[in-house]
This record gives sequence, C-alpha cells and structure tokens, in this order.
Amino acid sequence: MPDVAQAAGVSAMTVSYVYNKPDRVAPDTQRRVLEAADELGYAGPNAAARNLRRGRTGNIGVVLGERLSYAFADPQATVFLAGVAEVCAEHGQGLTLIPVTGGASDVGRVQQAAVDGFIVWTTTDDDPVLAAVRASGLPAVVHGGPAVEGLHLVAIDDRAAAAAVAAIGLRNATAPAVVSFPLNRDRRPQLLLGPDPQAATYPVTRARLAGYRDAVRSAGLDWASTPVLILARNDRAEATRALDQLPSTTDTVLAMSDELALGALDAPFLDASRFAVTGWDDSPTAPRLTTVAQSLRDQGSQCARLVLGDPPGPPPAWEVITRESAR
Repeated sequence: MPDVAQAAGVSAMTVSYVYNKPDRVAPDTQRRVLEAADELGYAGPNAAARNLRRGRTGNIGVVLGERLSYAFADPQATVFLAGVAEVCAEHGQGLTLIPVTGGASDVGRVQQAAVDGFIVWTTTDDDPVLAAVRASGLPAVVHGGPAVEGLHLVAIDDRAAAAAVAAIGLRNATAPAVVSFPLNRDRRPQLLLGPDPQAATYPVTRARLAGYRDAVRSAGLDWASTPVLILARNDRAEATRALDQLPSTTDTVLAMSDELALGALDAPFLDASRFAVTGWDDSPTAPRLTTVAQSLRDQGSQCARLVLGDPPGPPPAWEVITRESAR
C-alpha cells in the first residue's frame, strides 16, 4: 500500500479509502490510485485481514440439521438458501454452511465457525446446537422453530395452515392418512395410529400434526385410528416405497411437503382418481397439488436481514391453494 500511495502521490490513508470508503475520495484521485495499483500489481487489501481488524468475518453461518448434500438436494432448503444468499450478495457477505447431524462434534462445529451470526434451519427442541448458538452472543435467527429466548424466530403458523389445507383434503374423506416428517432426532421411520403431536420434538412436525388432528376431528373422523406414516427424510422415492404400509382403504393423504405428496401420487396401489392428496410449499414441480403456499425464499431473506440487524417484521404469510388433487 505505501508503494501505491507514493506512485499516486497520495497518502496511504487515501489509498485505504479508495478500497474501503470510495465515497470519501474524489473520482480523479480514485483513478490515479487504481492506475498506480494496477501498474504495481497490487490487488487491494486482504479482506480476511481487514475483517479481522474490524472484529468481523464477513460471513453468515447457516446451521443445517442435515448432511451437507441436503442443502443442494432438498427443494425447500435450496429455495430458502437462495433467499439467504441474495441478501448476503447485497451486503457483501459470504455464506457458510454448517452441517450438524446429531454427532458429538456438532456443538464444536458451531463454536468454531468463523461467522458474524447464525441462521438455524428448523431443528428439535432438545438440539444442543441451540445453546451453542445462543452462547456465542452473535446475532441469530431460528427458521421454523423452536422458539429460543434471545434468538429471533421466523415461522408461519404451521398448525393453522395444516388445519386449513386438511379441511379441503378431508371434504369427502372416510379413511385419511398422514405422511409426516420425522418426530425427533433419531428419525426412525414408523407407522403410528393417531399419535399425540406433543410426542414430536421437531416444532414443525408437532404443529402440523396438531393441525391435521384438528381437521380430522372437525370432519367427524377419529384421529386415534388415523394412520400416520413417519418418514426419515423429505424424500419422494422414500414416500412412494413406504406408502404400501397404509391400508388399501385409504382415500385421503395429508402430506407435510409437496415431495411427500408426489411420492403418494407415485404409489402404484393408490388410485389417484379416487383419493385426495394435499401437500405443502407450492413447489413448481407439483402444479396439480392442493398445497400450502409460503415463500421460503422470502423467509430466507428475512432471516438474513435479521442477522444483519434489520428490525423484526410481521410473521411470514401463507395461503392454501386448491387444485385438482383435492377440491
């Protein structure tokens, strides 16, 4: 930097301003400094060192309760992360993905992350990474839940949305079934009859099960005899394979995502012409589905802005879109 300053006939402070606060430097001076830097092969101050001096890393960390590949394979996660990335790009921030998979190293991975704040993708009430995030003292947001004292929360009213979409799916139902996200961190696939939603430690699963139960009871049906198929992952093929566990009399499937709903439609033993199916997230790959529409991209953006210091806004919007899969 001193060599550039000498060649341009300015102070080292002026060179620093050209790279860090260009609005403070006259255009002609900027041009002289940049031309001198180009001639000397100077690429500018090191960003990592600059951020270290400022006590910042220039990165937002997203804590994913999944393997790293999940961020690129799960449709909902990719849309959400796109919203985070847009805000990062606007503010010159980097994006660090921090996968946690229930192992002993999870807390350490969070503690060692070189980031200026955290976004936690929905996890369980008992996930120890939440305490690690909170203890960091950095700005942090939880998406989807659980609510944690001292951290922002961005989430829709999953219970109300589940009840609303199920009410449409159940209009002509006599034998409904639910295809569900995991109940807890062990992700054990299982078929249960009318489980207590409070048994779920994932807040999203818990709230949606409660909403489905509300709708089943409002339709005059028996929740205690309603099959709930718990899957390990939000995976279309896994849903298709597991659907043969449901009774052949099933006439309605309430699925916690469009991926799982599409898996139900793919199941060979279910006659799509005589049963209703509802999904969640209004995926572009599922144009026929009655579904809960929410903008995960906007929610990702909202999470990132909260980490960067924006004030909290209203809860995210949602709506039920009725299509041919259930009317």
